[in-house]
Amino acid sequence: MRIVGGRLKGRALKSPGSDAIRPTSDRLRETVFNILAHSYGDPVASARVIDLFAGTGAMAIEALSRGAAVALLVDQGAQACAIIRANFAALGLSGAARILRRDARKLGAAPQQEKFNLAFVDPPYGKGLVPPTLKVLRNGGWFDKGALVVIEERAGADMDLPEGFVSCETRRFGATQIVFACFN
Repeated sequence: MRIVGGRLKGRALKSPGSDAIRPTSDRLRETVFNILAHSYGDPVASARVIDLFAGTGAMAIEALSRGAAVALLVDQGAQACAIIRANFAALGLSGAARILRRDARKLGAAPQQEKFNLAFVDPPYGKGLVPPTLKVLRNGGWFDKGALVVIEERAGADMDLPEGFVSCETRRFGATQIVFACFN
């Protein structure tokens, strides 16, 4: 795995040694960031990013490489958090990002001034985790109005977005679908 764009382009990312973590492939990450840049007016530049079910942290790290201001990565797995820490250390990103080891569906209220305008949500496929996670984030005040949410899920999975979220588009890439949604 490598960073595919921005100031850290080409740098290697530590990846998991097991199937317990499913990182977003380099090709899919590049496609998602190209869509963001060309279809959504480049929401990455200076963004406040939250990466939920972060795994290796590849999506948030890619965003930081491309100009995001800060990132919060949330994952409840000890292995995932260790990989993210190792990637931050290797890339010198520790000052621009934080890791929160917690279940994304149990975040509660956002700390004061902790709102995000770009989110990546990549839960284990087919477990119905997206709607409850988005409800918690909405109710907890984690998003700025107009925040863009990029959801990765198994192709063909039903995506019932909770109130306050509007699907802008869905694209399919093999066994994966990417949903771009806006928070009102």
